[in-house]
Amino acid sequence: MAEESREALLKKVYYENCPGCKVEQRKELQRGLPIKMLVSIWLVVLSAALLISSLFPFLYFMIRDLHIAKREEDIGYYAGYVGASFMIGRVLTSIFWGVVADRYGRKPVIIIVIAAVVIFNTLFGLSVNFWMAISTRFLLGCLNGLLGPIKAYASEAFREEHQALGMSTVSVAWGIGSIIGPALGGFLAQPADKYPNIFSQNSIFGRFPYFLPCLCISLFAFGVCIASFWLPETLHKHNGNTRLHDDSFEALETASYGSFANEGKQKTEEQIPKENLFKNWPLMSAIIVYCVYSLHDMAYTEIFSLWAVSPRKLGGLSFSTENVGEVLAISVLFFLMHTYTYTYMIRPHILYIYSFGLFVFQITLYPFVERLLGPVMIARIGGIITIPLLSSYPFIAMLSGFSLYLMLNIASVLKNVLSKLTD
Repeated sequence: MAEESREALLKKVYYENCPGCKVEQRKELQRGLPIKMLVSIWLVVLSAALLISSLFPFLYFMIRDLHIAKREEDIGYYAGYVGASFMIGRVLTSIFWGVVADRYGRKPVIIIVIAAVVIFNTLFGLSVNFWMAISTRFLLGCLNGLLGPIKAYASEAFREEHQALGMSTVSVAWGIGSIIGPALGGFLAQPADKYPNIFSQNSIFGRFPYFLPCLCISLFAFGVCIASFWLPETLHKHNGNTRLHDDSFEALETASYGSFANEGKQKTEEQIPKENLFKNWPLMSAIIVYCVYSLHDMAYTEIFSLWAVSPRKLGGLSFSTENVGEVLAISVLFFLMHTYTYTYMIRPHILYIYSFGLFVFQITLYPFVERLLGPVMIARIGGIITIPLLSSYPFIAMLSGFSLYLMLNIASVLKNVLSKLTD
């Protein structure tokens, strides 16, 4: 009897009208690498990631043109509010979007988030005053709870042997968005001034000089949003047990040992007190350290842009939007190469041309140092080295010409590499 129950439990049960079960059936029949699904996830994440850093190269000039700052020295103060409003929105609603994705499905969340990018990112580019800019960025953040649901989607849409690749696709797309975003913002902002032969001062791009990069991102997101309607839903929606029978350890245990096993297990679980997570110091310390480093990285990204475009008389570099876009794109490019060659082992050969030395460091010196010192000590060393590195930026500002660009790019690359060591 027990053997018959065991065989019945090992047989997978699918529900006819359940989208999650249909995905599971498709995965059973799937052979080879699911290229179509990988590309779909990559495009979805990219469309949500582009807008995060695209405004940094032109944010200083946008605040200046909105005439909210009474003094030039106050521009950075107001720019900080615009940059922070997006993240405040994400903090307030990320858990909510995770709950929505678990209850109603991953696909609706994906469509809502991408549609919000289309609407509110376009409105941000058309901002006519400071409060409109803050409001649209805040709403973008509130409706940008994609990262958690898309990771869950990636883990559910692939077979077990491809799940790691699916998760790394999310990270790759997010990182590439960090490269392309600043580049779009830097090169496409103020098009009537940069490309007068193409864009007239009387056109919409002349009256709204920061609309073009936002429009390009919104058009891309619109195409992705339409394509997302054909994505399969992965959430199980039926009245039965959402887990497949072969995954139910408790059921197998019952079939093998009878009801006494479950009774004994319930008593054991009742006797073991649940530990308060807030009293778990190793866990809480890791979370606190990660929060500090994340705060540091985000602050650096925004402050660097404001510092670079500030005039020389205020201690800045008097950079244009193109200059800032170039530096941010180059530094993040090297950072991504550092991340992927070691963590995900993704090796796009074209990047090796630009980062051969970094690649050699990753496959030779870094593993040896990690075994010798351990990841915690490496993180401490990286944090300590970051202090004098950031302190050197005022001295870099004293340079000019090629030496300024060279030292600034080297410092920016080192900063991003060290941030990975402390990650």
